[in-house]
Amino acid sequence: MNTFSGIWPALVTPSNADGSVNFDSLYALIDYLIGKGVHGFYVGGTTGEGVFTSFAERQKLVESALRHINGRVPVIVHVGAVAAGDAEAYARHAYDHGAAAISSIIPPLYESLESIGSYYRTIAAATPDIPLLIYLLNPRLDSVALMRSVMDIPNLGGAKYTGPNMYELRSIIDLGGGAWTLFSGMDEQATFGLMTGANGLIGSTLNFMPGVYLSIYRAVQEGRFADAHALQLRANRVTSAMIEIGFSGALKTVLSGLVGVEMGSPRLPGLPLSAEKRGKLRDALARTDFDQLVAL
Repeated sequence: MNTFSGIWPALVTPSNADGSVNFDSLYALIDYLIGKGVHGFYVGGTTGEGVFTSFAERQKLVESALRHINGRVPVIVHVGAVAAGDAEAYARHAYDHGAAAISSIIPPLYESLESIGSYYRTIAAATPDIPLLIYLLNPRLDSVALMRSVMDIPNLGGAKYTGPNMYELRSIIDLGGGAWTLFSGMDEQATFGLMTGANGLIGSTLNFMPGVYLSIYRAVQEGRFADAHALQLRANRVTSAMIEIGFSGALKTVLSGLVGVEMGSPRLPGLPLSAEKRGKLRDALARTDFDQLVAL
């Protein structure tokens, strides 16, 4: 079973004014990030607004992104859906179009380990030849117990762990016995996730400052932990400024100015930034090392 490592942007999905996917902007962003040296992409996840996209358009997004990437880097496709049958269909579609792995959130309203396990077994069985990475983003759930309960899945490839609990992350890494890929999915904890033993990073701010995280990744690999931490603190000031203004709107605003093509507005439940908030965002970012970090 394939394992993965490195820096993987959770790819933003640009939108047109009518809410449809802006494919020209999508391709420009992909090319920009590959030029920066990213190791792969996570497509259709939370940042990519996959669960807020219609069935047909979500499939078109995946096949278009995979076709444009054209094997230059591997792609993990997020296939999560509340209806297990939909997730199963997304998984088969991703596999048919060349995804290197599939991944899924824990769907809303799945409350027991038994129901969650049945969901993951369903979608894993749809693509037995590529890994399934479970997307762990639920602080109310015992993530270690969940991973232990699904170890019978033959193509379980690991997880994307989005949380601050490094003890829990390490416990999942140890549970995999070196056979799993564990991505750290919380941008603000990237350095500590890597120091704890994560194979790599998947995150939102990797869309516009991937060089920061590539530098953090290399620094941790080389044992330069103080250098990695210093970069992390600088990056976190940018992230904090965006969170304060409204993260999803801020992310598309930042990318529109950076890549030179329009990224549009977030899909609901994300909200666009007003003109006033755009001004506040510019002022807030000017008080950080934004320009230097983006240039890395």
